[in-house]
Amino acid sequence: MDASCKIINHRPMFENQNSGRKYFPFILLFLMMGQRVSSQVLTLKEAVNSALTNYGTVKAKTNYLKASQANVKEASSEYLPNLNVAAQQAYGTANGQFGPVIALSGGVASSGPPFLSQNWNAAFGGLYLANISWDFFTFGRVRENINVAQAEVVRDADDLDQEKFQLEVRVSGAYLSLLAAQRLKLSEEKNLERADTFRLVVMSRAKNGLNPGVDSSQANAEVSSARITLTNAINYEAEQASELAQLLGIPYQQFLLDTVFIARIPASLYASVPNNGEQHPILKYYQSRIDVSLQQEKYFDRFKYPVFSLMGVLQSRGTGFDASYSQLYPDAFTHSYWDGVKPSNSNYLLGIGIVWNLTNPIRVHQRVTAQEWTSKGLQNEYELVSQQIKTQLALADQKIKYAIDNYHEAPIQMKAASDAYLQKSVLYRNGLTNIVDVTQALYSLNRAETDRDIANNNVWQALLLKAAAAGDFGLFVNEIQ
Repeated sequence: MDASCKIINHRPMFENQNSGRKYFPFILLFLMMGQRVSSQVLTLKEAVNSALTNYGTVKAKTNYLKASQANVKEASSEYLPNLNVAAQQAYGTANGQFGPVIALSGGVASSGPPFLSQNWNAAFGGLYLANISWDFFTFGRVRENINVAQAEVVRDADDLDQEKFQLEVRVSGAYLSLLAAQRLKLSEEKNLERADTFRLVVMSRAKNGLNPGVDSSQANAEVSSARITLTNAINYEAEQASELAQLLGIPYQQFLLDTVFIARIPASLYASVPNNGEQHPILKYYQSRIDVSLQQEKYFDRFKYPVFSLMGVLQSRGTGFDASYSQLYPDAFTHSYWDGVKPSNSNYLLGIGIVWNLTNPIRVHQRVTAQEWTSKGLQNEYELVSQQIKTQLALADQKIKYAIDNYHEAPIQMKAASDAYLQKSVLYRNGLTNIVDVTQALYSLNRAETDRDIANNNVWQALLLKAAAAGDFGLFVNEIQ
């Protein structure tokens, strides 16, 4: 069991000096072990860094960003011309005939003179081809495609930043919740110890006839209730530890957390937040989504214009059929491989062309219109999130005020409840009050302890909410020593 889960025992370890000397080596070993455990304390900053390194969505969005950066390079390569090089060597017949044909799923490039009847004369042949085509003017289509790819890089980078920001906030919230759960568990352990100690007093007085026997049953019920409450607190701590482990990307385990910083009031609690809502990581991401959509509108609009292209072809052919091969000379061919595949005739072609689908403007107009509506929808989402963040910032200021009020009230409640329990327990030992008053005081003291623990934690939770609403995690984490 982790050191943070051990029940604190307030009973003395030894009764006299002799036993103290006997147990001194074990005490020294325990202190050394305690020092080793303390070195394993998980600080909040370490928890945040671990989550940023291990959490799955951060890894995924980092890869998405790398993919977008690669897309920019791919889009920029569209400026380059298409250069195709091909070569083939074949063996087959060369029968020709007059008549029109359309190749459906493939075609035959055999050519030769027509014969009155089918023959199966075959020879080798070769084709060697270099083809280049360059869309040298596209009315800015390539440039706008690059702009879209660059906007997507910005969007994915902002998405990664806002994911890290939200993860930092979630991890900090889970860390504070686990701290609160551990403090509540300690309070319930103390409550169980008090209830058990009081039960021993009740049973002793009942055996001596100083109190009715029913008090023992009441005291046993209070101990059982304290055990149940402690079990629920331990279960709640386990749930919070599991949530933190998931965010850190590590297996479930017991955590020993830093409890030093939470005992004080953060200095930046009332610090003014500059009005730079547009720099909020979440709003920057939503704005980048709008920017991508606007760039896509420009890109789609380019498709209504024609494309100017330069083309060039260099072709060489080889054949085993002689130029005199015909009905008069059907034997004018050779089966020689080299004579058939070596290049013999070449051609080149240069040209300039324009391709313009005259019905494209109709389709493109609707596509651009659809993208414009998408941009407006993204703008609506941006405005909604912006309004939510402003509301959250105002709520954070109110929560800070209420948390501070409770923080100052908690010690007063704690002292009053502690004094009342001490008074009622002393009066009961002297037979001056009944067990109902003592159990009520015990309940009030337990509630005061839990209220104190929650009040301390809520101050930091309120500051975390303010940092989340302001989009500045440093406002919170810089307070952690």
